Amino acid sequence: MIMYAAFGLLTAAIAAEVAATAALPRAEGFRNPMWSGLVIGGYALSIWLLALVVEDLPVSTAYAVWSGVGTAAIAVVGVLWLGESLDAVKVAALSMIVLGVVLLNLQGAH
Repeated sequence: MIMYAAFGLLTAAIAAEVAATAALPRAEGFRNPMWSGLVIGGYALSIWLLALVVEDLPVSTAYAVWSGVGTAAIAVVGVLWLGESLDAVKVAALSMIVLGVVLLNLQGAH
């Protein structure tokens, strides 16, 4: 697989994971079958795509990007659509996550 294709799959894996995580509140502790199915399906799709990605990218880099970008993205989703608050500590913590992902990718590029 071409490197660009791997990053495309990684982006899709992140999107599936973020969508599944955003759906968690609606799953109502897995008592709502439709939303629960979307959560489980989203996580399953995300892990399957991540498994494909690590065939071509180092697992440490792929997982760091998947988890770091996913964490930052769900924090943004939480603030914009789920009514969560945003403060300086949260912004600083998310900035450190993104910086860590960037540094890992730069290190892997050498």
